[in-house]
Amino acid sequence: MIKTLAAQIKEYKAASVMTPLCVIGEVIMETLIPLMMASIIDNGVEKGDLGHIIRTGFIMVIIAIAGLLFGAAGGVMAATASAGFAKNLRKAMFENIQTFSFSNIDRFSSSGLITRLTTDVTNLQNAYQMLLRMAMRAPFTLIFAMAMSFFINAKLACIYLVAVLFLAGAVGFLMSRAHVYFRQVFEKYDALNESVQENINACREVKAYVREDYETLRFNKASKNIYDMFIKAERHVILVMPLMMMTVYSCIVIISHRGAIMVVGEELMTGQLMSLLTYCLNILMNLLMLSFIVVMLTMSQASAKRICEVINEESDLKQCDLPLKEIKDGSISFDHVTFRYYERSERPVLDDVTLDIASGETIGIIGGTGSAKTSLINLISRLYDVSEGSVKVGGADVRDYDMAFLRDQVSVVLQKNVLFSGSVLENLRWGNENASEEECENACRMACAHEFIEKMPEGYNSHVEQGGTNFSGGQRQRLCIARALMKKPKILILDDSTSAVDTATDARIRDALKKYIPGTTKIIIAQRIASVMDSDRIVVMDEGRINGVGTHEELIRSNEIYREVCQLQGIVVTEADKDPTLMSYPERV
Repeated sequence: MIKTLAAQIKEYKAASVMTPLCVIGEVIMETLIPLMMASIIDNGVEKGDLGHIIRTGFIMVIIAIAGLLFGAAGGVMAATASAGFAKNLRKAMFENIQTFSFSNIDRFSSSGLITRLTTDVTNLQNAYQMLLRMAMRAPFTLIFAMAMSFFINAKLACIYLVAVLFLAGAVGFLMSRAHVYFRQVFEKYDALNESVQENINACREVKAYVREDYETLRFNKASKNIYDMFIKAERHVILVMPLMMMTVYSCIVIISHRGAIMVVGEELMTGQLMSLLTYCLNILMNLLMLSFIVVMLTMSQASAKRICEVINEESDLKQCDLPLKEIKDGSISFDHVTFRYYERSERPVLDDVTLDIASGETIGIIGGTGSAKTSLINLISRLYDVSEGSVKVGGADVRDYDMAFLRDQVSVVLQKNVLFSGSVLENLRWGNENASEEECENACRMACAHEFIEKMPEGYNSHVEQGGTNFSGGQRQRLCIARALMKKPKILILDDSTSAVDTATDARIRDALKKYIPGTTKIIIAQRIASVMDSDRIVVMDEGRINGVGTHEELIRSNEIYREVCQLQGIVVTEADKDPTLMSYPERV
């Protein structure tokens, strides 16, 4: 974990090294001042030597200014180093998240990733700044002050030593008990962020179903869990301060009593006693500071572990040593494919699927909810890897391609249509950042989006709200299809991407795709038979298996599932359509 975190200091190593050096300089200056004060009292005031008082006072001013400069420089460098460290942590996590497969992302909830990128990084930033300044200042102050105390009077200095050992043991015990709760509290933050995120994203549904009270109750419960955890941790932490103050005042009383006796017996000078009391406060206050450092490090340890989990997470999808960067054509082959989202799952999502799709062919896929239609097409662009068998595109295994290149040649319009804040043009250029406005218009014409864009006041420069909330569901779908077409892919996958448009527009989109990109392999997943009935072939999925493959007419005659769907959707199927002599898909293969 330390190695992972240290690797993110990078260009801020110089500031990280200079900060402790400045702190040491500041501590040395502060440690010398009580010694100068003792000299003024013992050799100046008591002896009536005004010159010594002036000379020593002048030296004290110089020492104080030097300490101030060291402190200011240390503060600036610590802030620079800690802020840069936090920036690098966020960058490292975000860049690694971009390499994650869907299965990697599934292991981390979105709310959990947000917590790690925000709250956890902030905790680590504060801890690192404290580590550079306070964690260096406190022990060095303890060492220098203790050394000066033993230099002045070893007998009285032993009182400090006993107090330090006692407090170190007590604080260590209390912090070990508090660490258990601090480790758990950040897991509760995930639940809180999840509640807020879902409430904001689904605010329309919350209001439509009048669930504000339920969501408020859910948020309060998550917030209360964090509160309870912090209270349990703080019950141990709050004992540190009274224990510390009791020890400080006890030391002052004992040293004052013993020191006064020694002054009367001329074993100790008055100025030396004052210096010892000053060092006493320095030692014990810095020990208190160390206890707070321990609290901060205890809290940040849990955050550090969560951050390292993201940075060190390796994608399940491994790039081969010499990846292919050329796809011959848009042909697709599923060869005895079995797929599980989780290795330990007993039942596979896809079970021994074999299917060959020719380049330029239009394939329709239908099936009930949970029949693994989306899981099947996710394997084509290698969003997941197969558990058994292989998926080939252009005659080569998808695992042999460069992943970025493969996905650039396979355009997927998923069920959930996502638009990003910006203009319509900016959203379209996600498909091709160098596309001209004319190319964008052509893609929109094919997707039947040009008409409604032209009617907008600013046309293609019209603003898109985050998530595309200022567009209807059908408009978002058509814009996403146009964006996919901008890539000019060899394979186009529409995953129920026209469900929100009317049947006439759906037909126009399919006609346009057939006319303008005949060489592109098109896979259309749909619930409506009308969206796939004119495909070259239709695949019927059922519980992770292919139940039938054929044209619309063939499946009506041979496939019971397809026939039932047709009847439910009002497509007339007569007894004459049923042809028992036509073999089913498994027999034909």
